[in-house]
Amino acid sequence: MSELVINGGKKLSGEICVQGAKNSVLPVLAATVLCGGECVIHNCPQLSDVETSLKILAHLGCGCKKDGDTVAVNARDISDYSIPDTLMREMRSSVVFLGAVIGRTGKAVISSPGGCELGPRPIDLHLSSLNKMGVTVKEEHGYLNCTAENGLHGAEITLNFPSVGATENIILAAVLAEGNTVIHGAAKEPEISDLADFLNSAGARINGCGSDTVRIRGVKTLGGAEHSIIPDRIVAATYMACAAVTGGNITLKNVMPPHMASILWLFNESGCKVNINGKSINLLSPQRLLRVPTVRSLVYPGFPTDAGPIAAALLCKADGTSVFVENIFENRFRYVDELKRFGAKIKTEGKIAVIEGVTELSAADCKSTDLRGGAALVIAGLQADGLTRISRIEHIDRGYESIERDLGVLGAHVRRETGT
Repeated sequence: MSELVINGGKKLSGEICVQGAKNSVLPVLAATVLCGGECVIHNCPQLSDVETSLKILAHLGCGCKKDGDTVAVNARDISDYSIPDTLMREMRSSVVFLGAVIGRTGKAVISSPGGCELGPRPIDLHLSSLNKMGVTVKEEHGYLNCTAENGLHGAEITLNFPSVGATENIILAAVLAEGNTVIHGAAKEPEISDLADFLNSAGARINGCGSDTVRIRGVKTLGGAEHSIIPDRIVAATYMACAAVTGGNITLKNVMPPHMASILWLFNESGCKVNINGKSINLLSPQRLLRVPTVRSLVYPGFPTDAGPIAAALLCKADGTSVFVENIFENRFRYVDELKRFGAKIKTEGKIAVIEGVTELSAADCKSTDLRGGAALVIAGLQADGLTRISRIEHIDRGYESIERDLGVLGAHVRRETGT
């Protein structure tokens, strides 16, 4: 098993390009199932979750070619509608294939998806929405057998929570359905807009993404498309935090600042100087970070839950006490015990974490509990004195292309060691 070894206390400086968004590329790759021609996707991050998606596509009968950060997918001769349990368990986002496969073949067989253990994330909202579009679901031996015997049809669907995954699955199922579909209470994340941009370039008719009402007019077929994935706003937040806690000065290129308003608010509140120039962001950290009285995770455009662990690690040495309120997931604070190994003073109760800033952190041996919790440990290790070792970094590899390479470009002393 591999681990990251960090020699902390090095000030970060320089510039780096931000990878394509994990939460955009996965639904876009799933969407290629719906297309009758070749799809060429640029700015694909080289992640383990992307590799899993390509394995799923190949299992379904798609032709896949990869060249650097460009992936070509041809789903013209799709031959299967089931996804093996082994692949479903590798990532939670695999559930997004449900809407795409049903949309293309009229049926799908999947098991319960895997990914990070962040508490209950039931797919009932996905299934009830698809049911309104003509899908019948039978659960047998841990598998979901989904069929649309009379074909998919449009529907008016109201989501009682703006679920990103449910919004994506409805869109994917609706683009080739008969008639019109309207989603009320849709999620507004920029990754959903990116998915719609890709599908529209292939011939879909989707309007309203970025608002809470999305309208899809079904079409007969989709062709091929060429598309570039938007930058990853959570990766950008991570590298900004790495610079901020080390007293650094960095510039991020290939970012979309309008997608990051709530994240940029956090860094401004903590005393960093943030300058935006088109698609680049410069961050200059203060001598000591300031406390941020309250940070609350909310659905977009609010502060993203994925950036919660990053915020906690950022504020461990801030001057004063900060409070983080997690409003999305129930089990998001599993990383806190690992941060305490560094000497962080954090108390949690229910959905609230109280972070009392300390003057020093010490290096620690720790393990990633999930993707963003792992990123929080990297941030802690960079600001701690001594040699930190982080195990179970397969979680980190799900969302960061090569975190040791990127941080090394900025002057961090980080290496990957592979044990027996």
